[in-house]
Amino acid sequence: MTQSIFRFGVPFLVVLFALWMFTAVPKESPATPSPGTLDQTRDSAGTPAGTYQLATFAGGCFWCMEPAFDKVEGVLETTAGYTGGRTKNPTYEQVKTGRTGHIESMQIRFDPDRVSYESLVSLFWHNVDPTQANGQFCDKGNQYRTAIFTHDETQEKVAQATRTRVGEELGKQIETQIIKAEKFYPAEEYHQNYYKKNPTKYKFYRWKCGRDARLDAVWGKMARQL
Repeated sequence: MTQSIFRFGVPFLVVLFALWMFTAVPKESPATPSPGTLDQTRDSAGTPAGTYQLATFAGGCFWCMEPAFDKVEGVLETTAGYTGGRTKNPTYEQVKTGRTGHIESMQIRFDPDRVSYESLVSLFWHNVDPTQANGQFCDKGNQYRTAIFTHDETQEKVAQATRTRVGEELGKQIETQIIKAEKFYPAEEYHQNYYKKNPTKYKFYRWKCGRDARLDAVWGKMARQL
């Protein structure tokens, strides 16, 4: 056997050794992008997604939070989901009990060269009633409370500064929490872009919940605006 291998000569052995090294050494998995930081990645279709950042907001029913942000130039994707709680891989049935600690939330992937985080925070404030505690509009319970989940110190400063400004503007106590971002769990597929999949049911729910009427009462002409 040894003589059979060596009769091919030293160059053959060198190539054989190199091939063995290549296949034997495990490849490192690519690092997971840090939320809130710029990153080059690929979207769900496998195409380059470009440079983006993350923003995460909770504003009551996540069905009602996606439409306003989907219209913004520079917003690449919105995802309804759950965050802020203890339960791993929570389901909607678990979260709606209010016992998981999770909040119905929305995570935004956006291009900071086309829309600023400050603009997204402004749109968030004008799509919620920040004076309402333990719920939002007709939805009651801590799973519907409002919150800004910050992904880095810059977002933290923006959130805190705008929270103070909103309190002064409305002249009321602001109940919206500012929380350091944790793991975000996307909601079930039927919740994603619900307003597009079920427009009639969505509009009826939004009207019945009194969302727009309350937003107009709180914000006037600024309601739902950047």
